[in-house]
Order: sequence, then C-alpha cells, then structure tokens
Amino acid sequence: MNLQKSEYENIKKDYLAFLKKIEVSGKPIIDKVGKLNSFYLPLSKWIYQIYKKDNKQKIIGLSGGQGAGKSTITGILKFILKKLYGLEVCIFSIDDFYKTKSERLKMSKKIHPLFLTRGVPGTHDTKLINKTFTKLKKKIFNTVLIPRFDKSTDDRFKKSKWKKIKTHPNIIIFEGWCVGARHQKNYELKKPLNFIERKYDANYKWRKKANIYLKNEYKKLFSKLDKLVYLKAPSFNYIFKWRLHQEQKLKLITKNKGTMSNSKIKEFIMFYERITKQMMKDCLKIPDLTIFLDKKHRSKRIKFLR
Repeated sequence: MNLQKSEYENIKKDYLAFLKKIEVSGKPIIDKVGKLNSFYLPLSKWIYQIYKKDNKQKIIGLSGGQGAGKSTITGILKFILKKLYGLEVCIFSIDDFYKTKSERLKMSKKIHPLFLTRGVPGTHDTKLINKTFTKLKKKIFNTVLIPRFDKSTDDRFKKSKWKKIKTHPNIIIFEGWCVGARHQKNYELKKPLNFIERKYDANYKWRKKANIYLKNEYKKLFSKLDKLVYLKAPSFNYIFKWRLHQEQKLKLITKNKGTMSNSKIKEFIMFYERITKQMMKDCLKIPDLTIFLDKKHRSKRIKFLR
C-alpha cells in the first residue's frame, strides 16, 4: 500500500496532533516527521503485510531496554494501523503482568530475597499472560480484562481499574523489556556483572533460577509470538539515561508519588542488566526486525532479518 500525497499529509497531520497529546510538559519528542517517515510508516506497513498474508490475528512482540520508548512506540503504531489500514490493535505490556507484591514476597522467602524486586523472569504471572492470549484469540469474543500494574505502589491495580478489551483484535502488540529473551549457558552466569550480583547473589542462586524460568516457561510463552521487533540502544549506558528520563515523566504524572531517586534507579536497572546486555548481543540473531536507535532515541537504521 503506497500512500498518495493527500493520504500522507492527512496521516502526518493526525500523527503530529496525536504526539502533542502524549508529550510531557518540558520534554518534547525530537524529529517527529523524520520518525514518521523512517520508522513508523515502514514498521506499520511491515506489520500490515504480515497480517494480510492470511488475514489471521498476529501477535507482535516488541522488546527493548528500559526507557527505549516502547510504550510511546506502541501507542503510535496502534494509531497508524487503525488510521491507515483499519486494523484493530490491542496493546499490553509484560510489566502489567508482574506478580503482586505479596506473591513476590513469598518468592523472596521461599527461593531468594532478590525475587521481591520486580523485573527478572519469575516475577511475571506467565499463566495469566497465556490465559489472556487464549481469550484474545477466541472467535466468539467476550470482553477481556488486561491487568494494570502501578509502579508507584509496586503492586497490581484492583480489577476495577484493569483495561477492558471489547473488540476482537487483528493485531496484538506484546511489549516488554525481556520479551523474546533467550536463556544463557550456566557458565555465563557465574561471573557477577554488578554490585547486586556480587553482594546479594554470590552463589548465583538467584540468577540461575531466573535463567531456568527463562529457559522453560518464558520460552514457551515467547513461542506464541508471530514476529519479534527489537529496539537496540547504542549501549547499556543509554538504558540508564533513558530510564532516568522515564522516571522524570512518572514524577510529573504522579506528582513524585512512589518515584525513585537517581541512585535507586541505578541500583534498580542492575536487576535487568544481565538479560538486557545479552539481548543487545543477540540483536541480529533472535528478532525478526531490529531497529537501531541513536543517542537521541531516533531510528538510525532498520534491519529486516526475516
């Protein structure tokens, strides 16, 4: 589907208006039109072509380090896929399926204290994710509830605040920092990467258990994806910088309720570091499409791998 000039101008106008609504005060989105042309339109067309091969529901995984812009990107993709191609799109994040605080507390006592902190494989409710996929695929469609996680309280919202999906989706975009991640070999786990692993996981029991989760139940979950898109940051240092930016947005929205200091964020992303770095290494092996981001969050290059 090639856009006529009038179609392009219409989508550009609506896209810019859409971006204005989601921008946080004082933090404008850079290179809006450039991103539309080099990133959002090609990616939307790719997803549409995948769907049109058989007109059957597709699950697209979208992965990338913390602060890479997954939530913003999925929102814009949903807008364009509906506007240009008439597709119904359902979006949810693996973050919204974190186990409750009480469940993680039990894990921390039974398995390892570090499982109290949300993030690594094992701290998500994979059974609930699988059930959600099953419900979303049903031809006789009933309203599906998607959980929502409140990061300011580090716990799941009450069911009354869960997202309601009322229309059968053509496309499901399942996003998250570890979506599509592969497990490591046991010998790769032994050497600690950071302060958290050195001090609190000296016998590497925590990272071994998280790796087992990734090897088994998460592998089965990710096998449900039809395609995987990966957002590749320039380096892990930018994950920290972008996560800081993400926290600044959260502070504006929540008025500082439950937000983290810079030092707390630095410690927090250590929980994600091992798998994030492995995914960055695997960016040309595992995903179907890798998007290389520059230092300012712009799409520098798109690599179609399969």
